[in-house]
Amino acid sequence: MKPHAPHAPTAFAAADLGATSGRVVVGRVGRDSLELTETHRFDNTPAQLPDGLHWNALGLYQGVLDGLREAAARWDVASVGIDSWAVDYGLLDADGALIGNPFHYRDPRGAAAVEEVWRRVPARDLYRITGLQHLPFNTLFQLAAEQNLDRARTLLLIPDLLTHWLTGTVGTEATNASTTGLYDARTGNWSTPILAALGLDPAVLAPLRRPGDHAGTVLPHVAAATGLRPGTPLVAVASHDTASAVAAVPATTADFAYISCGTWSLVGLELDQPVLTDASRAANFTNELGIDHTVRYLRNVMGLWLLSESQRTWRTQGRSHQLPELLERAAAARPFAALVNPDAPEFLAPGDLPARLAEYCARTGQHLPPDDQGAVVRCILESLALAHRHTLRRAAELTGRPVRTVHLVGGGSRNELLCQLTADATGLPVIAGPTEATAIGNILVQARAHGLVADRRAMRRLVARTQHLKRYEPSGDTRAWDSAAARVGLS
Repeated sequence: MKPHAPHAPTAFAAADLGATSGRVVVGRVGRDSLELTETHRFDNTPAQLPDGLHWNALGLYQGVLDGLREAAARWDVASVGIDSWAVDYGLLDADGALIGNPFHYRDPRGAAAVEEVWRRVPARDLYRITGLQHLPFNTLFQLAAEQNLDRARTLLLIPDLLTHWLTGTVGTEATNASTTGLYDARTGNWSTPILAALGLDPAVLAPLRRPGDHAGTVLPHVAAATGLRPGTPLVAVASHDTASAVAAVPATTADFAYISCGTWSLVGLELDQPVLTDASRAANFTNELGIDHTVRYLRNVMGLWLLSESQRTWRTQGRSHQLPELLERAAAARPFAALVNPDAPEFLAPGDLPARLAEYCARTGQHLPPDDQGAVVRCILESLALAHRHTLRRAAELTGRPVRTVHLVGGGSRNELLCQLTADATGLPVIAGPTEATAIGNILVQARAHGLVADRRAMRRLVARTQHLKRYEPSGDTRAWDSAAARVGLS
């Protein structure tokens, strides 16, 4: 039975889609309370087809419907918000039908188009307009390789595609738009010069929405399929999952940095204005939009993909162990025995990660036995901590912003060894949590749209008061880390 108490917290449903799984989380928000319940989790497994690697968009949509059905069976859901990873998209034809399954950003087609894009819009000019770090899978590179643009009438990023299927409305949420390479970081709109240079029809791009905007109401057949109230609204949240995660960082002062740690580690600062200098471009920092027109000034670090893909490899080899046991082995392994640069291109694609880590180490004069799971995990976590340190120091240098506290949010906040290594490497205290930062940010943007939370500071204070956080103090001596950083070019 749904609660009807007059002062009961209000329930909001967050559909949070990650690179390996999706889930629907209900957040009940009160004056001084924030409680989360996961109603449904489902796999997000890509498919390798003859033409490349694709997402299963219809499977994601069905997973969202199933989760909303579970949510509506228990609560009177006030609204729904959807967030996901960035850059990937679906194309709709003149009848509104999806043209094929969306490509996965790990498909190599975008990389093959980089030089052609740069021939039309030089890399320096792209950065001065978009402020984006170079990643070969950014949307504009994918579009340069797209074979179906002549049939397309509308391009929708993944959260906007699902919103369209739920509501029938068309729009592109701005925090995700800012990751495409088609968005002007200076004006806050689609970039007409880039579209013209690439020969892209501006009409294909949907109007921009901002976090908190009304994005339509559920269609009658969606209400019937899920049990949501007819007319239940969808709110345009910060639909790039990192933007939602940063919105939920429980910072109480301005001198903080964040690491949104999951498949990727998104490492950076929250700014009021983009940094579009040549030095920033050379350091490969990105300027992406956050809530309230803030800028997420950050770099993508390869992240815990290295660990999860290693675990997947070991499972296929019949050598599976639970993560706690692997972390125990890593904690007991010899420090700094082998290190890698996590962002080396050979680690991007799926496959046998332990073997590739071992090959990298052999090539750089180190020894890493791929069958020594403790040593492999230790290598991954120490290398990530070094990358976190390097990125935070460069961000502070390029912006002139001091950093005194690091907030590590997302699934990686559960990894106590990584949190402690990051504190030791950076020489800064690390506050870990909340684990569910992305879902919380999604939910709190909805709550603010309903008038239940006053502003961004109030959102963060509520997170700090209600969620489990753990503080890790640095060891105080970074000399070993200085030496390790020099070995892998991350000084």
